[in-house]
Amino acid sequence: MVKTLELAISKASELPEAAQEQLGRELLERIDTLAKLRAEIEIGLQQLDEGRGEELDLEALLRQARRDHGSE
Repeated sequence: MVKTLELAISKASELPEAAQEQLGRELLERIDTLAKLRAEIEIGLQQLDEGRGEELDLEALLRQARRDHGSE
């Protein structure tokens, strides 16, 4: 196990049980999110390798992102 993770687990073990449970749930959720993202990236890369990619209009993408996140 990576030393940083071992240190984090060691410190977490000193916390109250409820806090440990919450940290465990949050860590598992984060790991699941990263696994899903990696799977989506792999699918996208495979599609690009198969020539199924489409050119992006970066200006339109940025406008949409600004609208979605309220930074226009």
